[in-house]
Amino acid sequence: MALENSPSPRPTFDVKLEKLTYGGEAMGRLPDGRAVFVPFGLPGENVRVRLVQDKQSFARGELLEVLTASPERIQPKCKHFGVCGGCHYQNMSYEKQLQAKTEILRDQLQRIGKIENPPVKPIIASPLEWNYRNHVQFHLTAEGRVGFVNSKGNSVFPIEECHLPEIGINTFWPQLQFESNKDIERVSVRAGRDGELLVVLESDAPETPELEIEADVSIVHLFDEHPVVIAGQGHLMINILEKDFHVSTNSFFQVNTKMAERMVEHLLAKLPITSSTTLLDVYCGVGLFSKFFAPKCKLMIGIESSESACEDFAINLDEFANVELYEGTAEEILPELAGRLDASTCMIVDPPRAGIEKHALDAIISIQPQVIAYVSCDPSTLARDAARLIHGGYRLVAVTPFDLFPQTYHIESISIFEKQ
Repeated sequence: MALENSPSPRPTFDVKLEKLTYGGEAMGRLPDGRAVFVPFGLPGENVRVRLVQDKQSFARGELLEVLTASPERIQPKCKHFGVCGGCHYQNMSYEKQLQAKTEILRDQLQRIGKIENPPVKPIIASPLEWNYRNHVQFHLTAEGRVGFVNSKGNSVFPIEECHLPEIGINTFWPQLQFESNKDIERVSVRAGRDGELLVVLESDAPETPELEIEADVSIVHLFDEHPVVIAGQGHLMINILEKDFHVSTNSFFQVNTKMAERMVEHLLAKLPITSSTTLLDVYCGVGLFSKFFAPKCKLMIGIESSESACEDFAINLDEFANVELYEGTAEEILPELAGRLDASTCMIVDPPRAGIEKHALDAIISIQPQVIAYVSCDPSTLARDAARLIHGGYRLVAVTPFDLFPQTYHIESISIFEKQ
């Protein structure tokens, strides 16, 4: 006898996948013509999926079985692939990953930005396909074992391996053992110059968690954005192209050190900076780009909302007398600076995933910098902002993708805009 109000089973369909889309999924069509997005599938494959999200215009499916595999499909390196939500492309070669990301970036610029024939350049590959991350964040199981959130986003599973962190982090993290996850929300491990490690214990309680580690590492407790040093120091030194950067516990830094160097080199080659240039570094962080440009320009202006990153910026650029730093949001600071800037102004913008806030973008267009270098970590918000800049009188000269995140769907890029 069927129970009253028992949930009906989720429908399953056999689907042919057509292409990869931004977000790590492959798209196919349901019998009614709606798009269905399927993680861990590849273009050209016939797959059986169970719908997990059923909307009027699209659906999302869970991959149950690959009925006909793509010839491009390879054996993933990690045993957790498909369960862990961290990697999306371990089932294809690195060369195919690079091709896919380039095509997805171009598609986003065309569909969202309405840019015909976007000038997308060849992607800059990561020198390391594996073991490239200088920062990894773990969650804890109920038993206190380190792990990751699963691909469905509804639980934490303990891991036995991960091939993305740098070797030093990978050698260390199996030592992390906790009695339970009662007091700790997340555990981060960051690697710096000369193999130094920083362990960050994030909790929603002010009491300092107990942790016994035999290794010589720094340990910081982070509660309500306030770091308390338990052992060692509350910062790392990270070396980029022979320059050292002071990076505090709360401060963001690019997780792929080698590719951060490639991005700096690209900007140095592409921006027309002279001794009479005023350069704005918007969302400047700890000064990754500013430190390389300060010796080359007349005035270097940084804008950053993170208090921690501003403190690091001040340390990292202390040697230069031609540097100004403004702590606040881009939309607050940029309108205040507009009257001081002239036609020689250039700008680097490196916003978070949400892109440039609308009032900040309006201020950029009113300032009319000669050249804008837009460092993006999300092609969809890049496409949206690119359309606004083009409408505001700029020409998109080139978009160069950088693969900072091999094995994942994430796409970094640098776009150069010139004033018409």
